[in-house]
Parts: sequence; C-alpha cells; structure tokens
Amino acid sequence: MTRQDIIYEIKDYFYITLGLLLYTFGFTVFLLPYEIVTGGIAGIGAIVFYSTGFPVQYTFFIINAVLIILALKTLGWKFLTKTIYATIMLTIMLEVAQTFTIQADGTFHKLLGENNDFMSLVIGCTITGTALATVFLNNGSTGGTDIVAAVLNKFHNISLGKALIIVDFCIIGSCIFVDSFGTVDLRFRKVVFGLCTMLIECLMLDYVMYWQRQSVQFLIFSKKYQEIAYAISRTTDHTLTILDGHGFWTGKPTKVLCLLAKKRESVHIFRLIKQIDPNAFVSQSSVIGVYGEGFDEMKVKIKPSNKETITTVNNENNISNKQRA
Repeated sequence: MTRQDIIYEIKDYFYITLGLLLYTFGFTVFLLPYEIVTGGIAGIGAIVFYSTGFPVQYTFFIINAVLIILALKTLGWKFLTKTIYATIMLTIMLEVAQTFTIQADGTFHKLLGENNDFMSLVIGCTITGTALATVFLNNGSTGGTDIVAAVLNKFHNISLGKALIIVDFCIIGSCIFVDSFGTVDLRFRKVVFGLCTMLIECLMLDYVMYWQRQSVQFLIFSKKYQEIAYAISRTTDHTLTILDGHGFWTGKPTKVLCLLAKKRESVHIFRLIKQIDPNAFVSQSSVIGVYGEGFDEMKVKIKPSNKETITTVNNENNISNKQRA
C-alpha cells in the first residue's frame, strides 16, 4: 500500500466517523425520544425497544453481525471492513448518546418539547439522511439494510435511496402489527410517520450523493492548449481529448480541449487554466451522467437478444469488409 493509499484510507475513516456521529445525533436527539419509527436495522431496533425495552444498539449489533457474515462473499473484505468498523462504532455511539438524552425518571429528553413529533421527524431525518450519504460517499456503510442496498446497487442500476425504500417499506409497515403501539389508529399513525422518515431520509441521501457525484464538461479554447492539458493531466486523474476547430470570423484553425470531470474539481481546473492563460475561452456545462473509467459504472445487463443482434452486425461487417478487399 502506497503513502497515497494510506492517506485515502485515513480520510475515509475520518469521514465515516463524522457521518456516524451525525447519524447518532439525529437518531437519539430527534427520533428516539418521540418514538418515531425509521427504516433500517435502527428502525427494527427502535420497534423492539418501544415494545420490550431491549436496547436499540444491541438489536442493531446482533442483526448486523448476521448480515455481514452473509454479505462477505458478495461485497468483499474491503467494503465490509469499514462496515464492521461502522457497526461497532455506531453501537458504542448509540449507547453513549443515550446516557445524555435519558432523564432521571428514565424518559428521553424531548429537545423540541411536547407535540412536536413531525418537526422533530423532519429535522432528524434530514440529519440522518445526510449522515448516511457521508458514510456511503467514503466507501463505508452503517450496516443493516445499507448492506442489502449496497448489494442491489452493485448489480443493478438502482440508486441507493430507492434500494433503501424497498427494504425499509417492509420494516415500517410491520408497525401496524405491533400491539404495544396502542390502538389501530395510533399504529397507523406510526406507519405514516415512518413513511415520512423514509421519504425524507432517502431524498437527502440521493441529493447529497448526486451533488457530490455531479460531473461537468469543459471545452477550453486556448493557444496554450498543450500547457493546459499537461497541467490538468498531471494534477488530476483525468485525460483530455484535443479537438480540431476552425474559427468562423478569423478563418484560422484552432485546438479545443475537451474534458469531463467531477463538479467539485471545477475550481482547481479553472485555477490551472487562469494561471497558464488568463485569456482562455472556457465553456463549462453540466452533464446528466458520465460512465467509464474514473466515473460511474454502466450497471445494465445485456439481454440475449442484444448479444445476437451485435453478433449478426459484426458478421455482416466482416463479410462486407472481405468483399471490399
């Protein structure tokens, strides 16, 4: 492992820990005191806790341990090592956090006061959704249904938010069968609130992840295109394409640099261009998606009918080339 790899690993663990702290804060301060049911293993733990008093963190740890063992072959040690770290750390954090939120009479302190369940739900899920995105963006997982979502996302073109919705819907819907929540009306209210938590959390998850993964396209017109291309290729992981252009008014040939990069790299790229050629003409545009090396993977399956079509086209092209020869 190189020095750069070690730095990246340390950075991942730092942001995973930060995300876990954020999740712990949102869950124990805004959701748990108001008996709001969420999705995921934390949601299962909350349902068990509200029903029996069995600590949330212990249910969370036990179920995660089983899922990690089952997902080991599919996701591999690299992904699951951070998941194991996140599972242990979140279990500890949840236990410690509850010691600060539980009052002397054994009840949770409600930060927003009584009868502010929905406002607490919105704030809590905004925080936990952001926290989950922070963990996922740094190659980690909080375990539980995140593992299931990661497996689905690995083999299918399903966003993490949608994958979590599918799994969490079943967990939240189970509240209707829990007698300890009271009458049918109260249980239905729990389900409705749970669906709201699922929606807000998943929207925040997808929003933050999409914002971080946004890509842009640069078209750079400059007489110093070689110096700019060299500087960008040396300081980023991207290569560039040189296009031949022709000025309409001047009638002179020109070179155009075409570059696809992450949006967060824009400031660095603009800075390089300005240092080399302050008079360069630059066009930046957002792109819907970029797939290939260094970007996202094309997670689509090739149907047998498509394979046959491609084979037929290739055979026809080979025959045509032989006839021309």
